[in-house]
Amino acid sequence: MSETITRAQLTEAIYQEVGLSRNESADLVESVLSEVADALSRGEMVKFSSFGSFSVRSKTQRMGRNPKTGEEVPILPRRVLVFKPSNVLKNAVNDGSYDLELDEPHK
Repeated sequence: MSETITRAQLTEAIYQEVGLSRNESADLVESVLSEVADALSRGEMVKFSSFGSFSVRSKTQRMGRNPKTGEEVPILPRRVLVFKPSNVLKNAVNDGSYDLELDEPHK
């Protein structure tokens, strides 16, 4: 089962690691998330070195199909959020589940 990391957990991690007060840690998390959201809403790319980048893509109108009826329906133009992980993050995710004992030859 996978676990979800919450704002409260991020705040607690900053409190434990950095030593800011819990209120300062919460303000820091909120400020970072707010700045990221504001930049994305303006159409800017947000890049975190060794983590990945967030960007917004514009999609044009296209025709889709209602799966129940088969009727063609227009899908309106919209903006979508895209995340592209860095190679460092991809490797960390893959290495995190890597078990050294599995690669050793069995005797």
